[in-house]
Amino acid sequence: MAESDKRDVIRSRDRELGVGRRITRRDFLNGVAVGIGALGYGSVHHLALGSEAAGEVVPHPAGIYPPGLTGMRGSQPGAYDVAHSLRDGTFWETAGNPTDTGETYDLIVVGGGISGLAAAYFFRKQAGPKSRILVLDNHDDFGGHARRNEFRVGGRLLLSNGGTQSIESPSEYSDVAKGVLKDLGIEPKVFYKAYDQKLYSHLGTACFFSKETFGEDRCVPGMGSVGWAEFLNKSPLPLKVQQEIVRLYTEKKDYLPGLTREEKYARLAKISYATFLTEVCHANPAVLPFFQTYTHDLFAVGIDAISALACYRNPDDYGAYRYAGFDGMGLSAREDKEEKEEPYIFHFPDGNASIARLLVRSLVPGSIAGHTMEDVVTARADYDKLDQPSSPIRIRLNSTAVRVRHLGARDPKEVEVAYVQEGKLRSAKASACVLACYNGMIPYLCPELPAGQKEALHYGVKEPFIYTHVAIRNWTAFHKLGIRQVVSPGSYHCFTTLDFPVSLGEYRFPSTPQEPMVLFMLRTPCKPGLPRREQYQMGRFELMDTPFSTFERSIRDQLNRMLSPGGFDAARDVAAITVNRWAHGYAYEYDSYSDPQWARDERPCVVGRKQFGRISIANSDAGARAYTDAAIDQAYRAVQEQLKGA
Repeated sequence: MAESDKRDVIRSRDRELGVGRRITRRDFLNGVAVGIGALGYGSVHHLALGSEAAGEVVPHPAGIYPPGLTGMRGSQPGAYDVAHSLRDGTFWETAGNPTDTGETYDLIVVGGGISGLAAAYFFRKQAGPKSRILVLDNHDDFGGHARRNEFRVGGRLLLSNGGTQSIESPSEYSDVAKGVLKDLGIEPKVFYKAYDQKLYSHLGTACFFSKETFGEDRCVPGMGSVGWAEFLNKSPLPLKVQQEIVRLYTEKKDYLPGLTREEKYARLAKISYATFLTEVCHANPAVLPFFQTYTHDLFAVGIDAISALACYRNPDDYGAYRYAGFDGMGLSAREDKEEKEEPYIFHFPDGNASIARLLVRSLVPGSIAGHTMEDVVTARADYDKLDQPSSPIRIRLNSTAVRVRHLGARDPKEVEVAYVQEGKLRSAKASACVLACYNGMIPYLCPELPAGQKEALHYGVKEPFIYTHVAIRNWTAFHKLGIRQVVSPGSYHCFTTLDFPVSLGEYRFPSTPQEPMVLFMLRTPCKPGLPRREQYQMGRFELMDTPFSTFERSIRDQLNRMLSPGGFDAARDVAAITVNRWAHGYAYEYDSYSDPQWARDERPCVVGRKQFGRISIANSDAGARAYTDAAIDQAYRAVQEQLKGA
């Protein structure tokens, strides 16, 4: 086929899918605003130094409300230009010297995610309400990965999480983290009523077998709810592959006979789940494509790069699938297996963005109206109030830190932080600094750190992933198909589900299929066959190079192919798309298959977070745990370091 003919086919298919269709003028204008605003604030190529008033207030762009923006979100276009230039060693070639704003603070926090906001919260709580604190973040919204997505479909407000989903097992939080939730007015038991655990009870899980991976498009319901033989018989898998998968799920055999439980754990810790299936369970390698993406949601890589033990100990939160091969292994001693005693229901309608919003409400009075965990859900944030000279705590968005250094050769008393905001290089001073940003960037911000500490900070490569949210005009197709979620190994997005059914405060979740709904779709762009950390690096490059048009085309195409048997039409039914791109995603967690076994105090996260004078290091990276409580705990530790030395 000639190139011109190929282009005609693509254009025709795009028209069928509704690609590029302008849903409302509001969405269109917001999309344009994202690009212009991001370039104006973040791009190093627009760095223009000039005279300015000391401590000049940069107003939030008129008419732009970050949670309501659609298109490419998460790390929005332009957010990393300055940081990448710093990493590549080119930033200071042309930047010149920063303009001193004349601002002096008790604490400057780099990073406005939950860890950075918690650091400001702890510092003020212990140092006093008059403490002057500046929080810098390179994005156009606060919260880090705890980001909020808003949609309006037919005049109805729909909320969803742009990143961090839930308060995972709140009873297991540290006393410090529990204390923050309590102080913010968050009572986990409220979710037992707010989360409708019955709404989807009659709907099951389907598996979408794509023609690219399995030779034929076929969406098969009943995964995990009917017998495996019956379910797989409806799939396009060859009969021998079907029989192998059925055996893995039903045989209940001890594949490591003669070993104690501890010896089995040791063996499973050192092999991947793929190896466990093929070499321990002796399954035909042809079964692997079916299981390949089971680990994507939690680990952002496939079963080739995660230990069998980690898979056994971390069952799927969504109840979409379970790992095969373990039932007859005698591994389930209560003290060893990490059973989830609490349901996966501790979820605000916008995920943990509400925790970030409650922190901001506490830090900057008047920025978000209300005073309870319920009313914060529908409250609108006033971004113009985040960075006011009259406030002792200021949150400065679209501001990328580029240098953090001590002032004074001997026994320094101050830290200077240089940052780029609105294309201008500026600096402010503080008595202390907490770096609650991506730990892998800290060696570039603080080149004076010891070499060993820099190496440790570079070790944890963040997990890249996409949290796509699609607002649809109704969810009747899911109802007709009898499903609430779709596992889709080999497809562009490996998992699709109806959003969490939470009604809280004045917010009401769409409870009938005729109402608009938000779909969650997951993509983790890993590269099977490479070591885990290299897969993350390659995936990051892919995410940064993929335009929104590619995401939109893939989303619409996949939804049509999966759901058209239920009457779904992407051109008609898709109301809006938000692609939450996190090239630097969740914190790197150690796994026995891909990481050495260090002594606890020798782990890279511990070596990397060591206090450096008046600079301390927080973020969930510093705990090597991609959870909200880890972010809070690390913020508390970092603040204690600084207050003890004050």
